[in-house]
Amino acid sequence: MRVRNTLLVLLICGTGFAQGEYTAQRRSMVKTQLQNRDIADEATLRALLNVPRHEFVPLAQKPYSYWDRPLPIGEGQTISQPYIVAFMTQALKLKTSHRVLEVGTGSGYQAAVLAKIVDSVYTVEIVEALARTATKRLQRLGYDNVIVKSGDGYHGWIEKGPFDAIMVTAGADSIPEPLVAQLKIGGRMIIPVGPHNGIRQLVLLIKKKNKLIKKNLMAVRFVPFTRSED
Repeated sequence: MRVRNTLLVLLICGTGFAQGEYTAQRRSMVKTQLQNRDIADEATLRALLNVPRHEFVPLAQKPYSYWDRPLPIGEGQTISQPYIVAFMTQALKLKTSHRVLEVGTGSGYQAAVLAKIVDSVYTVEIVEALARTATKRLQRLGYDNVIVKSGDGYHGWIEKGPFDAIMVTAGADSIPEPLVAQLKIGGRMIIPVGPHNGIRQLVLLIKKKNKLIKKNLMAVRFVPFTRSED
């Protein structure tokens, strides 16, 4: 019994130390990768400070959780580098009352960041295995304002729209019209657009009553926007 109790204490202490290390790494990430660049939105900074990125990557990738780079999450997909997550989040100018659509759930990390800022997040993932895993992970971590659906994100989620903001986390050849239709007047959408296997432009769209304003923000690399075969 004494041996078992000793092992339990060691495990608890070890876990606590690891969590403390992750917290320190996260603080450093926010300061050096975000604040020292061009991320100034307080809600965005607070969200990235409080979302445990190490919970959204495979075990083998945990030592690199807070490095400034994308990481593989399986199924040929990646989790974006923290700076890109922050940049795209900041560009949407989110408010606490907003309803947001994300296309490309992946590990669920970006959805978790959004969920720290807005009222509700609806996220669509075409890879069913990733959608299932992300759902379980987000529920386990307490993100009860995120709803995940497995499906073709090109069509958005019309039953839950219209949306104040839309974020697409995969590179598309062109801007999906169904997503534009589900964006509220005055809403903002951010999406990587360009040819596959190359540099894409991160495009910000602002929907006005009679026009759609497009702004090219930066050159980026993203995994391709996958479509269903139906």
